[in-house]
Amino acid sequence: KGHAVLVTAIMGDHRYNIHTQLEHLQSKYVGTGHADTSKFEWMVNQQRDSMSSYIGHPNLLDHIAIVENESKARVRANLLKKMVQPCGLPPEGVAEE
Repeated sequence: KGHAVLVTAIMGDHRYNIHTQLEHLQSKYVGTGHADTSKFEWMVNQQRDSMSSYIGHPNLLDHIAIVENESKARVRANLLKKMVQPCGLPPEGVAEE
């Protein structure tokens, strides 16, 4: 019985610690989302993360440039431009920060 109490106490501390870490990440990084994140905000974050990954990994940028038959600089500029509003205008009632 004493062992079960100890395991329960450790699991309770573990859950609290994970919850605290998650709250810290959500406050530090916008893209991690939170309970009130709308579908639109989540999709915008996903699109921006993807585009920044394409720009940050030269091989991905090379691949896109070859497929689109554009220069790497043009592809990079287009991706940066798309990052402003990657999913278009927000739907009615969704205010973006």
